[in-house]
Amino acid sequence: MGLSANFASGAVAPLPQATPEQRAHVQKTAKSFEASFLSTMMGQMFEGTEAEAPFGGGQGETAFRSFMMDAIGKSMTNKGGIGLASSVAQEMLKMQGLS
Repeated sequence: MGLSANFASGAVAPLPQATPEQRAHVQKTAKSFEASFLSTMMGQMFEGTEAEAPFGGGQGETAFRSFMMDAIGKSMTNKGGIGLASSVAQEMLKMQGLS
């Protein structure tokens, strides 16, 4: 049965499997994306809020708030996140023609 016969019958060839190294790389990238997304969302949530003295406010808080948001995003992702990383990883593999 040739390629045209498979196409005409509606049969789709299975996608090649990703190697463990490819999966690990894609998963790492997807988790990094999720952490960045969560960091951005957290930054938006805290936009316009002011910390009160004696433990907050000032130039120091303004300078380090983005670092805190990054840390929160990474921590949330490492604890399971919101499920975005797994969806992104699946799409990344699919875009590379892998399963």
